[in-house]
Amino acid sequence: MKQYRHLQNVATLAYDQDKCVGCGLCVAVCPHRVFTLRNDKAHVQDREACMECGACALNCPAEAVAVTPGVGCASYIIQTWLSKSSAPQCC
Repeated sequence: MKQYRHLQNVATLAYDQDKCVGCGLCVAVCPHRVFTLRNDKAHVQDREACMECGACALNCPAEAVAVTPGVGCASYIIQTWLSKSSAPQCC
């Protein structure tokens, strides 16, 4: 998902490789393919693609991933959609 970008260096994504058990759930649930598995551990391959949805953190059984959902890209996108959908339609 290299073409997807919002703001550089603002994602709240934090990953502790020492805690990782290599289950691959973060890889499976991430909609932007931020994670890959490498040598039986998750690897953050594209941190800047993180939209901070929180799926990785919610599904990590080892609590190796942390993210603050709703403060960055995902929040921006949702608020933009809401403001457009709630605006009165003209003509």
